[in-house]
Amino acid sequence: MSKDASWHSDSARTDSSHTDSSPSEPWRWDAVTLAGRLARRELSAREAAQSCLDRLDAVNPQINAVVDDPRCSALAAADQADARAATGAALPPLHGVPVTTKINVDQIGAATTNGVSAFTGLIADSDSPPIANLRKAGAVFVGRTNAPPFSLRWFTDNEPHGLTLNPWDPTRNVGGSSGGAAAAVATGVGPIAHGNDLAGSARLPASACGVYGLRPTTGRVPAFNPTGKAERSLCLQLGATQGLLARSVRDIRLGLSAMSARDPRDPWWVPAPLDMDGDRDTQRVALYTGESDYDVDPAVSAALRQAGDWLSDAGYSVEEAEPPRFVEAADLWMTLLGNEIRSPAMQAALALGDDGLRRSQDLTIQWAPALSADEMLAGLATRTTLQRAWTLFFERYPLLLVPTSWRLPFPVAHDVAGPEEAREILRAHSPCSATAMLGVPAISVPVARAPLPIGIQLVGARFRDGLCLAAAAALEERIGAIRPIDPVGLSKTLV
Repeated sequence: MSKDASWHSDSARTDSSHTDSSPSEPWRWDAVTLAGRLARRELSAREAAQSCLDRLDAVNPQINAVVDDPRCSALAAADQADARAATGAALPPLHGVPVTTKINVDQIGAATTNGVSAFTGLIADSDSPPIANLRKAGAVFVGRTNAPPFSLRWFTDNEPHGLTLNPWDPTRNVGGSSGGAAAAVATGVGPIAHGNDLAGSARLPASACGVYGLRPTTGRVPAFNPTGKAERSLCLQLGATQGLLARSVRDIRLGLSAMSARDPRDPWWVPAPLDMDGDRDTQRVALYTGESDYDVDPAVSAALRQAGDWLSDAGYSVEEAEPPRFVEAADLWMTLLGNEIRSPAMQAALALGDDGLRRSQDLTIQWAPALSADEMLAGLATRTTLQRAWTLFFERYPLLLVPTSWRLPFPVAHDVAGPEEAREILRAHSPCSATAMLGVPAISVPVARAPLPIGIQLVGARFRDGLCLAAAAALEERIGAIRPIDPVGLSKTLV
């Protein structure tokens, strides 16, 4: 891929992409820079929060990424952080750093709407574990980001909050379900966004918006919603993770370290270290092109090979190799999820959603064969077989390099256009569904834009999140700094 197609080109950026670390504009900085200046008292938490809130006011009317009014609570939390700093007390790692949170997790005093009108009055009286951990680490919450109903679409649109638009191109999907999180980070509304991922919900929006998006290993970050009336379904317990989106790898690492703290409410949590021996060593990398199995956009193929070349330049040994039973893994995960959606309990829940959700799910599960109870159990057993095969694969290739999606972002509402479009999306997003089924860590890295952002994933074995982050940092050396962007052309669209 040519240099002009990479993030080194600023030709399509507006003024907000230019390097500027002026103290008057902290919204431009990454979280590590902000945390350092806040800790040294070179900046107050109120100034940091106010800067991000002002940026929110400037861009959110155009993209609809944040769906509440956080000003009073954010500034109050910032003042409390400043008061603590004034005492000389030890400061937590995210002291005063602005962070956005997603509307599908509980946060004290906020509605856990999950994109559903019936839940707009569901106010949490306690924090979910990832939010509690971010709060303990000193984060200041500057907004609740949009998601589709029940976070069950790859398109961020819902009845109570409306459509979130991609700041690069309003006609293209912003991604889902963490679409609001990705758009907020991309435009400078906080350097870190909380998100989650069941089949690409953090990684696909990150790719569509040109930022980093991490799906941690299942079990690394604790999860639980006190407002939930029932336990999560089995597939959600096995595959859903709480993740992060940011404009730098070091911000992903900082946020992950904070979110991964133990919470006794999640029995699936595992006390695994983030960094392990060999994480920072150059490793053998399998590059999977998918060209024999999928319809791959040429721009995506070019970005994938560019990432492989950059890793080779950094000392990694990159060779083309196909992970075991990749297509089967992707199809199995969507079949298992589709059959859970067919259950009476899920159908009753979907009835609370909007027409877009119901049509999207109806079209999507057409491609998931109906399974009996015994066949569901057999499918879950096959999942273990596939996990074993991939674990052995990672013994030979500690890292897998694969696109986040085989295709560029689809047009808005493509998932409700018809059954063939729904199938097209399922196949395009298989790199996210296959890896989610296995419960392994994966980070989407914004390698290129041609003309839209393109994310390439680094995937590792279970709990080798640190290995993925180290390789992502090697790519970041070639990508360069990701600057916040101004939404492109959205004001005309919304007139």
